[in-house]
Amino acid sequence: MRQMVMVGFLQAQNCTNLVSSWRHPDSREDSTSADYYQTIGRVLEEGKFHVGFFDDRLAMPDRYGNDHRHTVEHGIRCVKMDPVTVLTVMGMATKRLGLGATRSTTYYEPFDVARTFATLDLMTEGRAAWNVVTSMNDGEALNMGKDAHLAHDLRYDRADEFMEVVLGHWNSWDDDAIVHNKKTGIFANPDKVRRLDHKGEFFKSRGPFTVPRSKQGHPVIIQAGQSGRGKRFSARWGELVFVSTPVSLEHGRQTYREMKAEIECQGRDPAHVSITPSAYVVCAETKSEAEDKMALIETLATDEDALSLLSEAMNFDFASKGLDEPFTDAELDGISGTQSMRDRVLKASGILHPTPRDFVKFSHRARPKLPFIGGPKEVADGLEEWFSTGVCDGFVIAATHVPGTYMEFVKYVVPELQRRGLYHKDYTGATLRENLGLPIPHGSLT
Repeated sequence: MRQMVMVGFLQAQNCTNLVSSWRHPDSREDSTSADYYQTIGRVLEEGKFHVGFFDDRLAMPDRYGNDHRHTVEHGIRCVKMDPVTVLTVMGMATKRLGLGATRSTTYYEPFDVARTFATLDLMTEGRAAWNVVTSMNDGEALNMGKDAHLAHDLRYDRADEFMEVVLGHWNSWDDDAIVHNKKTGIFANPDKVRRLDHKGEFFKSRGPFTVPRSKQGHPVIIQAGQSGRGKRFSARWGELVFVSTPVSLEHGRQTYREMKAEIECQGRDPAHVSITPSAYVVCAETKSEAEDKMALIETLATDEDALSLLSEAMNFDFASKGLDEPFTDAELDGISGTQSMRDRVLKASGILHPTPRDFVKFSHRARPKLPFIGGPKEVADGLEEWFSTGVCDGFVIAATHVPGTYMEFVKYVVPELQRRGLYHKDYTGATLRENLGLPIPHGSLT
């Protein structure tokens, strides 16, 4: 029986992807400590989550008003630690949980990314995943020594070649290259370790690569491209694909069908790619208790949270416009950040020239979008409907507070999903690929 893939959406920062989460009375206040992330890891593993995944940006939000003061004062993702380091700490407290982190193809070198994640994969015995992003705003560019962010489609053209280099290095060792024969003095067979010698439009990388392969061959590839160009990139490379929360079930089914078709057009097996939308879950023992929890959560978010995050994501200063001043065609066309967010707002609102207030309302930025609210039955019913009617292969569970959201989900929802046969009762194997049902890629440069 087909079963759900489950991902915990994490941030190595003072809040979750919901920026108001740090204000929740039940959120822990030690998000810069190792114990905070190790606790989350143990909870996710108790709930048999496939992956704990860390989103990341290379700058704090400071596009709104072109200043960072509001970000620091109101805790709007002002802390951003390195997610790979945090994952390593989490990996020490878990045995089966997959561990995914973000690295940008725009601001790192392919050899460095290949080595970092191949090492993480070895240190976690085949549980690593790399979330491939192209980054999105000028703040990241300025922090990484650039004057401005690359144009949208150019970032993906560059990322395609970046992937070719990373996978080329990962595949340059054969699985059985290491001999480790002390008697003969042979450590590894040199015929089974090849040099890449890549020379392309954007990159040159020679090799030979310095990290042998793990139990799962190489890390799982996560991707979340949402624009037209981004979706083609996801379909070409992604093994675990994140999509935005659909505005309706039919919209979700359409997105799912289109993505699976594009994966097949790329010459890949759609069955080997899991599509997972983000999902907020607010659960309790009863529906009424969950509704009370949601009522509290709704009081925590502010419009300033949303406007700050919109400015960051879309690379446009929303403080430069009146709250009810419509965007012009030129302003909408000039958005260089997350174009898919602009497109979703235009589609959901049906407004040709939305205002900043419209963007706050229809983007659901800084607020839970279409949350599943209720007791075990109500939440499981909702998840099952999405899963069983062609919307998704699983879910990226987004937290309203930490670690409480994950603890409540594991306590109330997981047993109900298991009872229905929709979710596994234990891990299939030791590696992330085994647990996701993915084939192990074998080392080869051809």
